[in-house]
Amino acid sequence: MFTADQINEAISWRHDFHRHPEIGFEETRTSAIIADLLEGWGWTVHRGIARTGVIAKLGEGPGIGIRADIDALPIQEAGKSDHCSTYPGKMHACGHDGHTAMLLMAAQQIAKLDLGGRSVTLIFQPAEENEGGGRHMVQEGVFDRFPCEAIFAIHNWPALAPGHFVARDDRMMAAIGIFEIVLRGTGGHAAMPEQSSGVLTAAGRLIPMLQEVPARRISPLETGVISVTTIHGGTAFNICPDEVKLTGSARWFSKEVGEVLQTAMEEITKAVALAHDCTAEVNFISDYPPTINTPEHAATARRVAEEMGLCVSNPDPSMASEDFSFMLERQPGAYIWLGAGREGKNPGLHAADYDFNDDVLATGAEFWVRLVQDSLK
Repeated sequence: MFTADQINEAISWRHDFHRHPEIGFEETRTSAIIADLLEGWGWTVHRGIARTGVIAKLGEGPGIGIRADIDALPIQEAGKSDHCSTYPGKMHACGHDGHTAMLLMAAQQIAKLDLGGRSVTLIFQPAEENEGGGRHMVQEGVFDRFPCEAIFAIHNWPALAPGHFVARDDRMMAAIGIFEIVLRGTGGHAAMPEQSSGVLTAAGRLIPMLQEVPARRISPLETGVISVTTIHGGTAFNICPDEVKLTGSARWFSKEVGEVLQTAMEEITKAVALAHDCTAEVNFISDYPPTINTPEHAATARRVAEEMGLCVSNPDPSMASEDFSFMLERQPGAYIWLGAGREGKNPGLHAADYDFNDDVLATGAEFWVRLVQDSLK
């Protein structure tokens, strides 16, 4: 479907995006390149959607939508390739540069199709990482302005070998809640701990108690996770601090489990604080909902993948989270994992030495073209 020259061109786009990573809502260079390319191929392009997003449409009438995320992460790259990030403290550690390049590769081919009274909408979404660009797009009425019968997205998946494909009928990715806990009390001299509150002791006891909540408060037939990921407190070896801050995240699929995790976290934190003569402030924000596919569209995606000769499998869902969930709350569709593992050293997503596997660019692009062709039938 793609010539060697077309594949090399897509690799050059990908490497350029990788050298110039832009984090959430700062993707001005990236979105300008995307928009210029699409306009050159005949797409009707809308810029500045959700601040730095791009939407392109081809044809009229009903049709499907395809989304690619375009943002990078605030990570200092540790890789040694000739296309490493040139921006300190920023890198494409999740493969969004590859997602963008493969959709552009497909867009160039789709522009040559006879859509026969149907349409295709491409959504190049900013700020997937942490900032919820998908939520912003939905709130701005993207699907009112650009109606889609269904919406699809691919994420490269280093845990699967190239040629593998996953589109589950239901749960793909978990919901996420982020939390901050602040323990406050009286500080003092380390030689006289009885004159101070035990904020550090409280924090030390609180961490394992929070992380065992899923095992004791929810059914083993359900799924939930609480992870404390940072602890900040204290200034010197001989001072008992008066404040300690903990942060982390909780993950779940069902709304009821999310409510249990939040309630248990608040109850346990306040009880532990009271036992150590300090106070507790718990701030919990339910951030992204779970990413849930609609069976009909997941089945369509699997059928197209099988026609390509890909190995379709059905592993467990991931407890990681994804803001494509906001789009799937609004529209039916499917979120897809495309195998992108490497032989030998194979860094995972968000690793400082991760790099998208260029060998799967053509596979992802071909899938998008075939999915569009399938939607025209």
